[in-house]
Amino acid sequence: THNLPPGLEYLNQLDQIIIHQQVDLLEAILGTETSSKYEIKNPLGQRVYFAVEENGCFDRRLCSPLRAFTISIADNAGREVIRVIRPLRCTSCCFPCFLQELEVQSPPGTVAGYVVQNWDPFLPKFTIQNESKEDVLKIIGPYATCGCFEDVDFEVKALNEMTTIGKISKYWSGFVNNVFTNTANFGIQVPVDLDVRIKAVMIGACFLIDLMFFENSLDGL
Repeated sequence: THNLPPGLEYLNQLDQIIIHQQVDLLEAILGTETSSKYEIKNPLGQRVYFAVEENGCFDRRLCSPLRAFTISIADNAGREVIRVIRPLRCTSCCFPCFLQELEVQSPPGTVAGYVVQNWDPFLPKFTIQNESKEDVLKIIGPYATCGCFEDVDFEVKALNEMTTIGKISKYWSGFVNNVFTNTANFGIQVPVDLDVRIKAVMIGACFLIDLMFFENSLDGL
């Protein structure tokens, strides 16, 4: 563990990570788009990290959910341990050369890996890459992400896309929560011995999936 990025030691023992978006009453009541805040927890519900989105009001109002952002992830001591950077790019299959690409740094300033959207006419597909931009894993989502009153699973697969080793799940939290507060609850399941840097990249992938498919959706309706 002495070779791990500072602050990621705790991820070394986790095979499940829970991400809970905090309810923003101002956004819920006035419909004002505010910076997202997330608690990142272990399977027992204990907070491990706290994440805050950093961008301008102009980006949130005009470009959401395509907006560029930087998400700063800090441990319980307030030390920033992960930084997630998303530039402004396209999501449409009509622009296959300018699809989503997200960079994850840990510690901040040192690249841990990337999340790259892959062109596909039917399914959401992403590739997880290491710091050298070498492909490590695939993420493949369902044809429909509306949920229909149930969880939505994005499967984490080996590069051959045949073997499933985990998943990123959008938990359906009920009508009131989804419609009136638009908060997100996700679970990440990966092998416990997965490189902690790739686990950090999976957290970044979860944020990207939330913005792309669930930010303005009425999940489960």
